[in-house]
Amino acid sequence: MATIDYYVWLASDWAYLGGVRFVQMAARHGVEINHIPMRMQDVYAGSGGILLANRSWQRQAYRITELKRWRSKLGVPVNIEPKFYPCDVDLASCMAIAGQRQGLPVADFVNAVMRAVWAEDQDVSVPAVLEALARRCGLDGHALIDAAGSEPVRAEYRGNTARALAAGVFGSPFYVFAGELFWGQDRLGMLEEAIVRSAAGNLGRGPG
Repeated sequence: MATIDYYVWLASDWAYLGGVRFVQMAARHGVEINHIPMRMQDVYAGSGGILLANRSWQRQAYRITELKRWRSKLGVPVNIEPKFYPCDVDLASCMAIAGQRQGLPVADFVNAVMRAVWAEDQDVSVPAVLEALARRCGLDGHALIDAAGSEPVRAEYRGNTARALAAGVFGSPFYVFAGELFWGQDRLGMLEEAIVRSAAGNLGRGPG
């Protein structure tokens, strides 16, 4: 089965905006999603990125303008200034890794965590909140929290920073399919075109 490597920071506003559409698109084409949760602050440190709080006021203001535009365009609820942001998503990320290592479907949980931050004003650093979100997605939250603390899971999470940087990733969301990188939920259409080309046996670009 074809696979998309999905590099995602679970507190990412842009990943949240594209999360449900991405999962639906992958399902339409029978493509598997390989979730690779990462610590955005570490990826930024290795790729020249700037944390939101340290960006110029012009960049911060334009980000808000774009969030409002995309919220309106997509009809997706977004709290422009969520109550619990920035937030610690390390535990949530490790839960997603643990679930995926067990072969569990974690896509809905990943999207639920981001929705909790950007639409529901929930504190996703709290284990009880994460346990409830997992249960909402049909997963055993208590078991995932236990598994999230294991050294293999923590090591994978730590290693995802180097993995992201080696792949050329510098933001969230990043989708990697058949060696081609796509940055941002506004590139989902282009990603889908690449999947269609792949299914047709043509991964090359046409003239022009």
